Amino acid sequence: MFVSAKIYPTMNKAELVAKIAEDAGITKTQANASLDSFVEAVTKTLKGGGKVTLVGFGTFSVTKRAARNGRNPQTGAVIKIKAKKVAKFKAGKELAAKL
Repeated sequence: MFVSAKIYPTMNKAELVAKIAEDAGITKTQANASLDSFVEAVTKTLKGGGKVTLVGFGTFSVTKRAARNGRNPQTGAVIKIKAKKVAKFKAGKELAAKL
């Protein structure tokens, strides 16, 4: 039932859950719970200032984005954009090689 990424260049959560369930031989409910648990664990770790490394896949981390000036595209007026923390993903060697 998995739809190839060549047909649909974007995979949503439902499609990912279906693929995980099919590959692991588990129900979609179990796959959804596993995916939710993974997302929650990564979120909590990043929120606490840590990083998550999955060897061969990549590393999730948090970086600080400095405050800067931007422009309102409709009026051209200068606006101030506040500094903030952003999530970052760096692909691992194996993943990068497969792309």
